[in-house]
Amino acid sequence: MPSPSGHLSPPTALDRFNAAPAHLVEAALLTCCHSRRWAERLAAHRPYPDPEALLAAADEASYDLSVAEVAAALAAEDSPGPRADTPQAALTALRAAHAAYESRFGHAFVICLDAFAESERLDQILAGIRHRLGNEPDEERAVAADELRGLARGRLGRAVGAAAGPGAGFQ
Repeated sequence: MPSPSGHLSPPTALDRFNAAPAHLVEAALLTCCHSRRWAERLAAHRPYPDPEALLAAADEASYDLSVAEVAAALAAEDSPGPRADTPQAALTALRAAHAAYESRFGHAFVICLDAFAESERLDQILAGIRHRLGNEPDEERAVAADELRGLARGRLGRAVGAAAGPGAGFQ
């Protein structure tokens, strides 16, 4: 792809994403959101002109997932864990909170922490679990779907270099 100076610039992660075989793109997309239909839909609508168009398509595809597809995607998620230097008391509190959440709702607690500094994440996880334990199952299903959408968007953005720039992410 020529740059403004006329030189060829290296392909971006989005360029590689757009050009890769569908089966490889779908496999990469499944690491962002564990929904085969979501991955197939995004792969089928390539090429995307820019990362923002891809992220918009990902959001749209996420909103179209059925309750069963969201449940299957949630079943493949892991609850967010603590940093390696987390004190033992906090680890105990986190394990208890995750266990209570999973017992109540039947799936891992998911939360998109992209907007928070690493040092704030444990507090956000604990506060999120405590708050969301009060939700009714239908309400929590909607909240978890929104958080899953945020996780997928962040993972996909990083994979195609939306935040990291050319050459990062998708191989």
